[in-house]
Amino acid sequence: MQKLLSKLLVIATVLCGVVSISPWAHAQSTNKPATKDGPAQKLAHPFRGKLAAVDKAAKTITVGKSVYHITSETKIKKGDKPAILDDGVIGEPVTGYAKPMDGGKMAASSVNFGPKSESSTPKKSPKK
Repeated sequence: MQKLLSKLLVIATVLCGVVSISPWAHAQSTNKPATKDGPAQKLAHPFRGKLAAVDKAAKTITVGKSVYHITSETKIKKGDKPAILDDGVIGEPVTGYAKPMDGGKMAASSVNFGPKSESSTPKKSPKK
């Protein structure tokens, strides 16, 4: 009789553990929701880094591992002056803002080639 009670107690404990773990496993899911067409769409975001590549034929720039498409609406600057895609120099800093296009590609809405200019950085007055 005591063996039967111990077995029932062990089975009840195991079942309670399984039932209590199930909601935890479901709540800790880190999968991002997918749309019916595929994975979740990329969001608009700023970017910065070193210019890795410029493809004049495809009208794209590569910053790190990300590729950004240059469109007719893209505002390109270098040193706070209007610039063109040819003004980008591989290895120099580049910043900008990208928005998603159809097909999951990212379009650069603004691109700034080269380091920040002195006029755009606020100067600190010396402490007295």
